[in-house]
Amino acid sequence: MNFSINNRAIGKGESPYIIAELSANHNGDIERAFETIKAAKENGADAIKIQTYTADTMTIDCDKEEFMIRGGLWNGYKLYDLYKWAETPFEWHKQLFDYANKIGITLFSTPFDETAVDLLESLDAPAYKIASFEATDLPLIRYAASKDKPMIISTGMCSEEEIAEIVETVHSTGNQQLVLLHCISSYPAPIEQANLLQMPNLAKRFNTLPGLSDHTLGTTVAIAAVALGACVIEKHFTLSRSDKGPDSAFSIEPVELKQLCEATHDAWLARGRISFKRQAVEQASTHFRRSIYFVKDMKAGTVIGKEHIRRIRPGFGLAPKYYDELIGRTVKKDIERGTATSWALLSE
Repeated sequence: MNFSINNRAIGKGESPYIIAELSANHNGDIERAFETIKAAKENGADAIKIQTYTADTMTIDCDKEEFMIRGGLWNGYKLYDLYKWAETPFEWHKQLFDYANKIGITLFSTPFDETAVDLLESLDAPAYKIASFEATDLPLIRYAASKDKPMIISTGMCSEEEIAEIVETVHSTGNQQLVLLHCISSYPAPIEQANLLQMPNLAKRFNTLPGLSDHTLGTTVAIAAVALGACVIEKHFTLSRSDKGPDSAFSIEPVELKQLCEATHDAWLARGRISFKRQAVEQASTHFRRSIYFVKDMKAGTVIGKEHIRRIRPGFGLAPKYYDELIGRTVKKDIERGTATSWALLSE
């Protein structure tokens, strides 16, 4: 089930793969896109992701009411105008891929139609991400999956039946490299509706690797997701929310990305494994557990009463569970107060 992207292993037993989503946060400026890619690298992301579409591959230029956005972050926008504002021009793509390769960070993309897949294939994109709003576009998923690259698919808004169709579509191409990202398709998403317990359930139900596409504010939800087993975390990333780009309001800034990468790694380390074996770091602490000590001076031949022994720290004597068994036994040598109990000090 595990796989790799650009030789970075992803899956069970591996630290979480952190994707910084550039999306529309270039704000129409390729130099800003370069700066954002560099900042993602410098602050610890494993990958930076772009989106490959044009307004014309996304929708049509139409003024009918159903093509208008009502409510939310993009209230009042016509779909075509929003995507025209947010698109990453096709002619930028080679420059962005070349730059990412040059500085040593993985770049891949979300294609929104087959022409986008073809462009990304020409640039040797190492993986494909499918957005929640395209998760029901099974022909697109089939086409991307047929390239036999890792598939990362967000499941925002999807029913159980629709997710089953996604998984079947990917697998029908022979591609087994699949991560399902739990996702709440709201921008931003309320933290109380993050519903993270669905993430490991998705992985178990569909036998895929678990991950999270996180639209909540801050990094708390992503860190919690790693504690629940997320192998992949995707988070929108901007140089500055104050620049007011299409996605800036729910994106994290460089210092937050650094914190996210460090904290998710720590959360992954903290998960450990299921075991009753004592951790090595605990060994020294066992000296300070309770045990049974003699608390009075005693002469050889004295019968032990409750006044002679106590269950106290440190832990070099017999375990507290032997307290009742020691009462009534006889010591075979002189005992000094503060001596740890042992069977060797008792008469047969």
